[in-house]
Parts: sequence; structure tokens; C-alpha cells
Amino acid sequence: MKKGLLIILSGPSGVGKGTVRARFQNDPKLNIAYSISMTSRAKRNKEVDGVDYFFVTRAQFEQAIKNDELLEYAEFVGNYYGTPLANVEKLRNEGKNVLLEIEVEGAGKVQKKCPDALSIFIIPPSMDELERRIRNRKTEPEEIVQQRLAKAAKEMQMLGQYKYVICNDDIDLAAELISTIIKRHMEMQR
Repeated sequence: MKKGLLIILSGPSGVGKGTVRARFQNDPKLNIAYSISMTSRAKRNKEVDGVDYFFVTRAQFEQAIKNDELLEYAEFVGNYYGTPLANVEKLRNEGKNVLLEIEVEGAGKVQKKCPDALSIFIIPPSMDELERRIRNRKTEPEEIVQQRLAKAAKEMQMLGQYKYVICNDDIDLAAELISTIIKRHMEMQR
């Protein structure tokens, strides 16, 4: 059995990574297993532990770091985010294409550890539209919104580190393009 692809889906906060992912991840032809990230941040309304994230305490996350149990991790606005390594390897060894929806900092770490990873960066149609999307979530205070916008401006300068860049100005089109890219890489792996 061939080892599955490792797919990095990244981009600034608020660009719509989760929305785009939801449009293609259940296509059986893609054989995707979504890698659930671990975080020390508080759960938002409608988020489910073990589905959206593995929600843990800061102490639990730091123990995972000490035990080298993460493929990557980053700290942002006082919270940790990371990818549990054991689950990713298990799924890939089962032939699943593992999808990581991660921040730009974490994506860089994964690309160094796994140079064969398929990296896709999603960009917004404009920075004004990105700000509108972040504000429309109404999940964070103004200080955090400003931090997210400042970070997004820096992250947009990193898009050259990705194999593919997709603009999310049409959710269905963005999902279709990403699906096509994944299928192409699956064919190349045969």
C-alpha cells in the first residue's frame, strides 16, 4: 500500500480555509483524512472537541511539546496550536491523504520536516475583504482582531514558500481547484 499524501492547507486567519475544506474533504475520490489540530485556546460556540480541535490545557500542550508528540506547533495570541504526529503517521501509513489545515508558521515547520508535502496557500481577494471576514465572525475583541490582521499582512509575504496559491473569492471554485490539485498529485504518486 502506498503511503498517503501529506497536504498542507494554509493561509491567513479569516481567509476561509475551513469553509473551502468542507467543500472538498468528503469527496471519496480524494481519500482524505482531516488531521485534527490540538489547541490550548478556549472552545468557541458550536465547536466540538475531537472534531474541530482537540482542546487541551496549556499544561497538557506543553507536555506534548516536551514529549516530541507534535509534527508542528505554534503559539499565537497566547494560545498553542499544533498537529499530533502519531495520528498523522498512522493515517498516512493506512494510505489516507492527510490534510493539515494549519497556520503559516506551522506550515513552514512541516515543510522542513516533510519536503514531499503538498502545500497550498489560500489568499483572500483583498486585505479589506479579509478584515471584513474576521470582523463578521464576531468571536474576538478588537485587540485580537488587530493582531490577526497584522499577522495576516506578514503571512501574505510568505506565499512564495508554497507549491500552489489559490484565491478564495469563490468558495466553490477554490474547492474545485484544490480538489483537482490533490487528484493530480495522487496520479503522480502511482
